[in-house]
Amino acid sequence: MPTRPFDFENSAGHRLSGRIELPAGPARAWALFAHCFTCGKDNVAAVRISRRLAGAGIGVLRFDFTGLGRSDGDFARSGFSHNVQDLVAAASSMTDAGMKPALLIGHSLGGAAVIAAAGSLPGVSAVATIAAPFDVAHVLAQFDPESLAEIEREGSAAVLLAGRPFTVGRELVDDMRQQDQETRIAELKRPLLLLHSPVDQAVGIENVTRLFVAARHPKSFVSLDGADHLLSKVRDADFAADMIAAWASRYLPAPAPAGASVFDAEAEETGLGKFQLAMRAGQASFIADEPESMGGLGSGPTPFNLLSSALAACTTMTLRMLADRKGWKVDRIRTAVAHRKEAGTEPADLFTRQVTLEGNLDADQRNALLAAADRCPVHRTLERGARFEPVNDDLTLP
Repeated sequence: MPTRPFDFENSAGHRLSGRIELPAGPARAWALFAHCFTCGKDNVAAVRISRRLAGAGIGVLRFDFTGLGRSDGDFARSGFSHNVQDLVAAASSMTDAGMKPALLIGHSLGGAAVIAAAGSLPGVSAVATIAAPFDVAHVLAQFDPESLAEIEREGSAAVLLAGRPFTVGRELVDDMRQQDQETRIAELKRPLLLLHSPVDQAVGIENVTRLFVAARHPKSFVSLDGADHLLSKVRDADFAADMIAAWASRYLPAPAPAGASVFDAEAEETGLGKFQLAMRAGQASFIADEPESMGGLGSGPTPFNLLSSALAACTTMTLRMLADRKGWKVDRIRTAVAHRKEAGTEPADLFTRQVTLEGNLDADQRNALLAAADRCPVHRTLERGARFEPVNDDLTLP
């Protein structure tokens, strides 16, 4: 899926660094993702979940909270309330850019932050949390007791969090202790999805139990069985994203029907990289590109990859039709196609095709199927050549 920078200012005038994950086609809805405590927008779970949702047609903004990652500001002087304000600023900037968020998603402390921010975002239709604590002050359990005491005594201290050093001020600690999440959850008045692992060692499963009890209906719970707190395994992050997309579909606008078009395929520049294109072919949307060696981003198939794909698909379908018509026992058909240009030959384009047939076939049946490959419509089109007709913008095809 295409991605592009999306920086914005928070209420304090700090520039916050974000990335928008764009669907290949028109966005069904827009979502705002809040990362876990001190993690940043480039955390594995944040990236994987955002891109997976974009693949499901939901555009997502992920960004670094104040003082983290590439965002401006002083983390030592920030706090939970600042994170909530950052989310509100992000939603406002998205709305100004024509991407009003309808879905909030938060991971760990980010989950608590989206619950707190929802009250200031009337346009949000649904909220989903992943491994969220019931009590915001739960995060302070990650602090070394001596460091916490030093913060209380001196006003700030160096703290090791997730293996990285941070300077933490008393403002952050006091702010976390003053949050009344139970009231916010009870007054959320939005559909709420809670995802949590029963073996989470950072935020125990009892947190989601308390969240679920405090929340009003409609509320749902999905167990991330076997996942760690950070969803460091790709399969766990993908599962979480798929569950969010399926659940949210009930509360988001229905996918817009594909606009009627007289064309079989369309390609439009995304503005990312030199060659990246948003493609539509039939009812499918995807990305096309050139490899990095050609100046592209390598984010999708090349035009000749797509041409080879057409031949591979047509060959496989043609053989399946023949096998079914004859009643031959063919379990699986696989066609591989390669393309290259040979200088000094005419025509210069050479397609190499390999067909693999799995099933109980005798030699005559196998040979008949392989011979039929040359009769597939795309093969014949490539072999015979084609005519081309330019169409003006104001001309409608018959």
